Amino acid sequence: MNRHVTAPRSLQRGISLFGLMFWAILIGFTGYVLVRALPTVNEYLTIQRTVDKIAAEQPATVAEVRAAFDKQREIEYSISAISGKDLDVTKVNDRVVIGFSYDKELPLAGPVYLLIRYEGRSK
Repeated sequence: MNRHVTAPRSLQRGISLFGLMFWAILIGFTGYVLVRALPTVNEYLTIQRTVDKIAAEQPATVAEVRAAFDKQREIEYSISAISGKDLDVTKVNDRVVIGFSYDKELPLAGPVYLLIRYEGRSK
């Protein structure tokens, strides 16, 4: 008496073709956005390191800060979003504080863009 018993359909587990396509599209789109956004994050981190380095040197004038940033910008090819004239230079407790902010628009598909706003200050 060898009976073959099948499980009821409600107990079966797995993913449907629709579910598989949904997750594939979602993961693919997320990966595409990350690939497009990572270079801008790298640029932001490079700008932040540059600003911190310049502020640590404690330049005497705003013109020196901007000239130092523009010189570093010529060395670092990844900095293209801002220049020395876009920096906000102030003094707080006799220390130079350099601030910056800028927007990056990333074209995703057709008329759809992703807007990322970056902002930072020297430490």
